[in-house]
Amino acid sequence: TSAYSSPAKSLGDPGITPLSPSHIVKDSDAEDAVEQLYLVVVAIDFGTTSSGYAYSFTKEPECIHVMRRWEGGDPGVSNQKTPTTILLTPERKFHSFGYAARDFYHDLDPTESKHWLYFEKFKMKLHTTGNLTMETDLTAANGKKVKALEIFAYALQFFKEQALKELSDQGGSDFENTEVRWVITVPAIWKQPAKQFMRQAAYKAGMASPENPEQLIIALEPEAASIYCRKLRLHQMIDLSSRAPVNGYSPSDTIGTGFTQAKEHVRHKRQSRTFMVENVIGEIWSELEEGDRYIVVDSGGGTVDMTVHQIRLPEGHLKELYKATGGPYGSLGVDYEFEKLLCKIFGEDFIEQFKIKRPAAWVDLMIAFESRKRAAAPDRTNPLNITLPFSFIDYYKKFRGHSVEHALRKSNVDFVKWSSQGMLRMSPDAMNALFKPTIDQIIQHLSEVFDKPEVTNVKFLFLVGGFAESPLLQQAVQSAFGARCRVIIPQDVGLTILKGAVLFGLDPAVIKVRRSPLTYGVGVLNRFVEGKHPPEKLLVKDGTRWCTDVFDKFISADQSVALGETVTRSYTPAKPSQLVIVINIYSSEQDNVGFITESGVKKCGTLRLDLTGTDAAVPNRREIKTLMQFGDTEIKAMAIDVATSKSVKVGIDFLNY
Repeated sequence: TSAYSSPAKSLGDPGITPLSPSHIVKDSDAEDAVEQLYLVVVAIDFGTTSSGYAYSFTKEPECIHVMRRWEGGDPGVSNQKTPTTILLTPERKFHSFGYAARDFYHDLDPTESKHWLYFEKFKMKLHTTGNLTMETDLTAANGKKVKALEIFAYALQFFKEQALKELSDQGGSDFENTEVRWVITVPAIWKQPAKQFMRQAAYKAGMASPENPEQLIIALEPEAASIYCRKLRLHQMIDLSSRAPVNGYSPSDTIGTGFTQAKEHVRHKRQSRTFMVENVIGEIWSELEEGDRYIVVDSGGGTVDMTVHQIRLPEGHLKELYKATGGPYGSLGVDYEFEKLLCKIFGEDFIEQFKIKRPAAWVDLMIAFESRKRAAAPDRTNPLNITLPFSFIDYYKKFRGHSVEHALRKSNVDFVKWSSQGMLRMSPDAMNALFKPTIDQIIQHLSEVFDKPEVTNVKFLFLVGGFAESPLLQQAVQSAFGARCRVIIPQDVGLTILKGAVLFGLDPAVIKVRRSPLTYGVGVLNRFVEGKHPPEKLLVKDGTRWCTDVFDKFISADQSVALGETVTRSYTPAKPSQLVIVINIYSSEQDNVGFITESGVKKCGTLRLDLTGTDAAVPNRREIKTLMQFGDTEIKAMAIDVATSKSVKVGIDFLNY
């Protein structure tokens, strides 16, 4: 490619020509010295259904403290996380989060509650919105809309304040935000805009700032789990395939009971909320040799995503073997099936109305379902009873003119009966049927991953995340893949990601190689070559023949990238007076892309070079060298003015372009 500014008219791009593509691998150890600035690392596991935080002081990284217990837990649901629910006042000011939000909302009079804004399970919106922007809305239970960015910022600010308060109480003096390195977890399958959205919300919550971005790290959920699983000792996990007893219980106990006993076993040992992480690599790893592969399946409330890692000894660094995959197959799918069942029995028109007119009672009904959902197990024989809120029974009678009991009798759903105590009685088969579509999707997806050539010889499968507590999912995974690898579940499976995220914040360089999920590049002009370039791409300018719309590839989908590895391009302003260069970034799921106009190639962001404030004595031809990093959890960029070696302000934006 020639080195003069080019007339990239067709794109509305400023004229840019790449000068010199080159790859440099930077040694990432240079960054380790910086880590000591923070006294503590606080990780927030912001989940679809439940959230929590944990922390560790940089001076004693082997101690991970999980947040204080929350008031108002549910029967049958014991964990250290709180529901991801948020309540705003009728004036749209933050009121409460978690159990507190739920209980307050529930206790409001129906005439009042319809003015309050209650949100739950809102994280999925970032996964499902194709064109996410800072303006994307969320809908409250009463149908009113609020900017998603505000809700996420309120939620993060709540966790920030809780964590700082706990740290201050513990240390006896006020803890400053500047002393904390924050880590926020997101699903690995999230696209770049969603990750950037989370970062913007954290800035709005005051955790970090655009001037000090490295105070906040975005961690990928299955990666965090993987880091924690490496440290497991044998007494901290349940091996579903084990021939040997785990925790002194023989495997003949069913999965479910072995699991509860194991939980009890841990509970006695741990009155405290502090977990010791051995600095040695856990016993499970003593079985792993250099080059061994394992898969981590993170099954949460909204999404299930999985990553395949390979261990690199001696330090136990990790290398990603196959790009993160997954989809919206979280336990919410089970709730959705329950809702479909209710629609089948009581009519969709009634359920829709009931949700709008009695939103608090609907929340109640779903809470009742949640605790029964957790009681579902493969070998269960007795029915599961779900209490219907009084207002459901009452409102149904008004709406239809006949009783709930009548509706159940004449709907031909034979697995669900009415019990005289005012409950829906579901047979275990009926409950298992609600799980089936979601579990089938998970197994189907896993099978596809197992069939990939990169995924042969996997030694272990770690099943983590809140949904991994379900004996039905455990059994399905064990029976589908138990012959190929050992299926292992960490004991406090719902907290695995939280603890791993703390470890990641203490040492973000532990994952040395990742895979790019997409092909990224920019549109450029090249010299037109007869016979090679299509004639319709020809552009003649000042007697020179150019080929437009050429895709200049930075990185390919599923290409492995080392941490700190940079992709370098040099750009030149079209006119010496030009102060801003804006370059469109394109992405595709395909590997070999020739032109940005091909199908499947989408504009996904911009790279903005701000040349103001660099030297006044501008040489005629300035060369701006841009370095982009694709090996981290987020895409990053920096730029240098070659003539002056000064750094140039650069923004890489996947959200507001």
